[in-house]
Amino acid sequence: MGEDNHNIIRFENLSRGDVGLVGGKNSSLGEMVSRLSKAGIKVPPGYATTADAYRAYMDANHLNNMIAETLAREVAGKITLQQAGRTIRAAIIAGDWPKDISDDILDGYRALSERMGTPDLPVAVRSSATAEDLPDASFAGQQETYLNVRGDAALLNTCRQCYASLFTDRAITYRKLKGFDQQQIALSVGIQMMVRSDIDGSGVMFSIDTESGFDKVVLINAAWGLGENVVQGSVNPDEYQVYKPLLDDHELVPIVEKKLGAKEQKMIYAGAAGGETLNVPTSKAERAKFVLSDAEIVELARQACTIERHYGQPMDMEWAKDGITGEMFIVQARPETVQSRVAEGAQKTYTVRDAGEKLLTGLSVGSAAVTGRVCLIESAKDIERFVDGSILVTSTTDPDWVPIMKRAAAIVTDHGGRTSHAAIVSRELGLPAIVGTSQATHILHDQQEITVSCAEGDEGFIYAGIAEIEVEEIQLGEVPDTKTSIMLNLANPSAAFRWWRLPADGVGLARMEFVINTTVRVHPMALVNFDTLKDEAARAEIEALTRGYEDKRGYFVDKLAMGLSRIAAVSYPKPVIIRMSDFKTNEYADLLGGRQFEPAEENPMIGFRGASRYYSDRYRAGFALECRAIRRLREEMGFANVIVMIPFCRSPAEADRVLAVMAENGLERGKNGLQVYVMCEIPSNVILAADFAERFDGFSIGSNDLTQLTLGIDRDSEELADLFQESDPAVLWMIKEVIERAHKAGAKVGLCGQAPSNNPEFARKLVEYGIDSISVTPDSFLAVKRHVADAEG
Repeated sequence: MGEDNHNIIRFENLSRGDVGLVGGKNSSLGEMVSRLSKAGIKVPPGYATTADAYRAYMDANHLNNMIAETLAREVAGKITLQQAGRTIRAAIIAGDWPKDISDDILDGYRALSERMGTPDLPVAVRSSATAEDLPDASFAGQQETYLNVRGDAALLNTCRQCYASLFTDRAITYRKLKGFDQQQIALSVGIQMMVRSDIDGSGVMFSIDTESGFDKVVLINAAWGLGENVVQGSVNPDEYQVYKPLLDDHELVPIVEKKLGAKEQKMIYAGAAGGETLNVPTSKAERAKFVLSDAEIVELARQACTIERHYGQPMDMEWAKDGITGEMFIVQARPETVQSRVAEGAQKTYTVRDAGEKLLTGLSVGSAAVTGRVCLIESAKDIERFVDGSILVTSTTDPDWVPIMKRAAAIVTDHGGRTSHAAIVSRELGLPAIVGTSQATHILHDQQEITVSCAEGDEGFIYAGIAEIEVEEIQLGEVPDTKTSIMLNLANPSAAFRWWRLPADGVGLARMEFVINTTVRVHPMALVNFDTLKDEAARAEIEALTRGYEDKRGYFVDKLAMGLSRIAAVSYPKPVIIRMSDFKTNEYADLLGGRQFEPAEENPMIGFRGASRYYSDRYRAGFALECRAIRRLREEMGFANVIVMIPFCRSPAEADRVLAVMAENGLERGKNGLQVYVMCEIPSNVILAADFAERFDGFSIGSNDLTQLTLGIDRDSEELADLFQESDPAVLWMIKEVIERAHKAGAKVGLCGQAPSNNPEFARKLVEYGIDSISVTPDSFLAVKRHVADAEG
């Protein structure tokens, strides 16, 4: 490659300290080439033009005064932002190269082509601003990237366009927002070998969860073809999440999320002439297939961890897979600029009440909820008609939309993933956004009143009308210490990461049935007996859900294990107690294909539920799938912190039968550290506590059912609501007795329920009785912590 000089420098001779010389993007590429190659990080070779070369170009073409005067006229309101940007860009593109600079750029290009053994090597040409990717400025897409550039003339023209991109409307606006001097910033151009991801795939990844800031996961987005579609949000990509602390064990596959994206189109080479690219529709096969294999997902996540460790901070990276060699390359890496800078003292939670009809779903960005009127704009040329404070609805955004995005209450797009331009800018501006809805511009209309909710987990919801939104602020710096463990009740995998900052002692109750209902959606026996399923509508829906699975039972195991893994991950290595499914028969029947396999019962609350199902021929094969999911979770994914809990176990004999079935399915109590708990919700669990303690490692008191069955009150009865009291002396006697008897036998006892948060006296009684743990919903955590601390004090 051409020798380094004041105009060009090869990546291997750059480091991250060279931001002032070659900008954030190029200095980071140089850092990885020079420092991380030995650690297995592959970066396509290349070189960068310097900030000095940019300044020399501007001086030689007498552009500085013209730019200053044009920007001053825009500030004075004499011309529009669009007119100012257009004038400056045209002048830069019309400039002539000083001979020494063009010679050096072309010498570098020929040397790179020779090194790679390809005349007129296709290259990616990337703009890198000298203030770019500083910790408080992401510059997401502020300057341009050009792909598949070939030949001397095309390269020099493209470098001019990169220089001009320093003065796009959105770049001028962004610098104004951040307080940067418009003319103190220079631009470096990175010229880098193209990775042939046009015939494979590419995408973006973060070494932190972009929505919750959970720092123990890597988020990866992937689509077919060149990566610009993922960056710009013009496709709905695949999404993968990997749990970082378990990546060091190469026997494990800690992938905690895999969502298949629609991947409607892909960007490919348009041919040799001009080195252009074009978008073409993807095939049905490509849309139905994940871009990356599990092994590739895990390997990419390890690379993200390597890069994060080296930089000492969460990172935002772009990757590409070469379709010829199969090699995986990192083509960009920069500091993550939003979640890593969130203050840790407080956490806001939003609750949506009295919502109207659910109109759309997509991927949520942020955790807030807002109401407002739709302003539907389909083209950037119409952005001047945006109404301040309304909810921007559009197909996709690119950096040209930034001037109006900052004036929106929320943003909704048809296309894009969590790493798209719309998502990144929304995050940075602190706006809730829902991306990848597929049909927002089709279903919503101008002036329509809607509620945008990102408060319910990874999935965002758009409701008709103006809902009531409650906002609560949790002060995390004021949590007292307690001897009693205070744990969380979690059920929704998509919302689990939201609570990682709470200093909880683990998860005291993770309800498997919620994950089955929301994530799996299919009755397990309908999968076991699919060939004999009579419900034709259910058959068709199950066929669609399980496409790609030769054995439909594998769908249940995969989906359930992955859903539960997000709950296990949020507290790892602290204990996470997962209760095996505890639907009533009427609830099981509502699952896809379920009616054929469930009896009609007069009183499902005390009918065929809990432990009695697990050894019954009616459900035994379904329970086997639940056990397989738990084994996957503990042994293949690595979440050995998971404890299994059996609900509604009526007798020690029933316990023996359930434990035997579990052992048949590879879950043997005590083996590989497996602990098994039992719910204490039936008077027999208290009366025979010593016998149950021989069979289980711990008890979890279900105060609702225990109160119902001790007092003989239907907990759903409005007429008897005043009599339903968990603090009734008979119920307190039950709780006190089971704690004493369990402790005498060496078993732990916890309680999962809301009573300790609503009733300080109840919390005081539990502490007095010697309860080991109390498990509550996240929004009650602080109240219970304080009540218990007072009781212990």
